[in-house]
Amino acid sequence: MNPLDILLWVALPYICGAVFIVGHIWRYRYDKFGWTTRSSQVYENRLLRWGSPMFHFGILMVVAGHVIGLLIPREWLYAIGISEHIYHIGATVLGTFAAALTLAGLAILIYRRRTVGPVFLATTVMDKVMYVFLGAALGFGTLATLVHQVFGSGFSYRETVSPWFRSIWILQPRGDLMVQAPLSFQLHALIALILFALWPFTRLVHAFSAPVGYLFRPYVVYRSRDVAAKGQLVGSQPRRRGW
Repeated sequence: MNPLDILLWVALPYICGAVFIVGHIWRYRYDKFGWTTRSSQVYENRLLRWGSPMFHFGILMVVAGHVIGLLIPREWLYAIGISEHIYHIGATVLGTFAAALTLAGLAILIYRRRTVGPVFLATTVMDKVMYVFLGAALGFGTLATLVHQVFGSGFSYRETVSPWFRSIWILQPRGDLMVQAPLSFQLHALIALILFALWPFTRLVHAFSAPVGYLFRPYVVYRSRDVAAKGQLVGSQPRRRGW
């Protein structure tokens, strides 16, 4: 491999991974009040009601597809009866549907953010950067699927992209595998890496915020308030004991 390939497919994944981890730690420690989605629902709700569920359900399907395609070796799927043909059909059909749903939801959200005045004024620079890279990652991923899987002869990314991705995690990077991938797959991977490096500094941090404490919080105690003869509240009064 030449130095550029080593930089892109060996060094860059670890650089972006380090920024992703350290960035989240820094953000949580020094910007807890900024750890939020910066919700703009109070400004506009009609477009948000359509765009947000479409995008979030679509992106969950996209993530699930990437987990199966990248992290699970194909031999494991063969062992449970999922052949290459069945996997290809499922990945193509479900992947195309998930991509269309996600892109449609993202388009609605971007249109809303650009055309609704108060929402646009509440948009930060990092919001704009995040939308660019998120849209580009989804766009090149969809392009790769359409060109090579739907309308093309097919490309076995489970022999190149998937082993490369797993090799990063076991600290034995195989950058030579990504050199063999088509340009659309390479661009998709590069933009996704940059997006992960930007992640801690955008509203995407809310993906790691789950209201787990809500399940264990104590009950909220409500106190009744007595009403005086003229209908005015006089505060909480101790109740007389019954029997």
